[in-house]
Order: sequence, then C-alpha cells, then structure tokens
Amino acid sequence: MTTALTARPRVSALDRDTAMRLAATEYDRVVALLEGLAPHDWAKPTDCPAWDVRAVAAHLLGMAEMSASMRESMRQVKAAQARGGVFIDELTDLQVTERAGMAPAGIVARYAEVAPKAVKARRRMPWFVRRQKMPAAQVVNAREETWTLGFLSDVIMTRDPWMHRTDLARATGAPLVLTAEHDGVLVDDVVREWHERLGRPVTLRLTGPAGGTWGEGGPELEFDAVEFCRALSGRGTAPLDTEVPF
Repeated sequence: MTTALTARPRVSALDRDTAMRLAATEYDRVVALLEGLAPHDWAKPTDCPAWDVRAVAAHLLGMAEMSASMRESMRQVKAAQARGGVFIDELTDLQVTERAGMAPAGIVARYAEVAPKAVKARRRMPWFVRRQKMPAAQVVNAREETWTLGFLSDVIMTRDPWMHRTDLARATGAPLVLTAEHDGVLVDDVVREWHERLGRPVTLRLTGPAGGTWGEGGPELEFDAVEFCRALSGRGTAPLDTEVPF
C-alpha cells in the first residue's frame, strides 16, 4: 500500500551547468566501459534480475535515445503505457526487447553516437517544460510523490547510467572509474536527498574517491560510497531502509 505525499513536486537541487556536466561525463564513462568489454562479458549475469550485461546495455541505449529525441521519448512512453503494467517496468522491458537483435558492437556504436545528442537535448529543455510535473506519481519509500520533468532530466537520467555502470563493472570486473570531481558530486547530491528523506540526524562517512562526511549528531554510519548508493537503490547489503531513486 502506498500513501499519497502532498509535498511540492521534487525539483533538481543541482544547478543546470553542473547537472549537464555530470550527464556528459557519465555518458562518456559508460561508452568507455562498454568499449572495453570482451565478447564473453556480454552474457554475464548482473545484479538486475533477468538482465545480463547485454540487456543492461540495451536499456542504457534505449534511455539515451529517449533523452535525445522528443519524438522517440513520446513513442516509447506510449508503447510502454499500452502494455498496461507498471510503467517503468514496461518501459525498460520495451527498451531491452526492441534492441534484442542488436549485436554488442552495434549497441556500443549507437550509444557513442546518441550520447552527445542526449546531453544536447537535455540541456535545451526549456525552463517552463522543466517545471512541469510528470504525469504519473512515483512511489518511493512506499509513498507517492510527484517529480518535475527537470528532476527527471537533470538528476534521474544521470543517476540511472551511473548505477548501471556499477552493475556492469561488478558483473564483468571492468574498472569502475571514480573521481571526486564527477562521482563525488553525484554522490553528494544523493546523500543530501537521503538526509532529507531520512528526516533525522545522522553522521555519515563514505569512503573511496566519491566519499566524504555529511551531517552531525545522531548515530555515526560508515560505508563505501558506491555500496551506500547501491543500497539506497535496492542493491547491495548495507543495512539501509530509506530509498533514494536512481
């Protein structure tokens, strides 16, 4: 059961330039990881149920194509809605299914081609569109909430490939490139949202290149920065029960 949330629609806490810098860098890092995979890596299982490496890459490509073109975005949305199930599940399954015939090399090449277009289209989204509410409520921590299109474009559409990049690295053993300038900023945004959703004092220390220290008072918690984020997304083993959407 979900409980309706009457708060204002969620907006991005990142300024636009930072959000687009993170988007461009994350797309580039996904391209680099995909280009480095060996042929036998593509069939390896991932932490995403029912998805192997190839399926995760197909989903990433579908999302990038959705971001790059309003026409493609509307097409995917309508096709997913027509399926009648939970929208996000139907959307991601549609993306994987429609690209089932693509060879790994084709997925990589197409992703590298469309990623800059996705950044450009996201950057060009007008302010009045970014302020609009998404048509459907989102369920986070068993509560319904509304998001603006700006929050989806500036935040979620970058967190999604970032999290799946960690999935691919874990599945294949590929290097997971992490820097304070990129991943540290992304993690900082996640932590600040987590503190807001948690609603009580906590001192959090995250280790690794993307880590840092946040908050004061309350219990002291320490985790690896990536594993902390994976736990908030429903992955991993860290004992955290407050979700943050990715």
